[in-house]
Amino acid sequence: MIFMKIKDLRSLTVEGLNIKLSELRLDAAIEQRKIASTGVASKKVKIREIRRTIAQILTLLNERGAKV
Repeated sequence: MIFMKIKDLRSLTVEGLNIKLSELRLDAAIEQRKIASTGVASKKVKIREIRRTIAQILTLLNERGAKV
């Protein structure tokens, strides 16, 4: 599951958040490459949701004082 609610993210540990962060960054890179190769921007909503979830995870990590 790519998109998670903040309530679900808060229940994860720092290690879990780091794992989820690396998965999302990989997914974001794959989706951006798909758009670059095809020129079709039909997946913009998916990329926006991935970026939003990445930002939420980074915010939680900063709140907890964890290193990224």
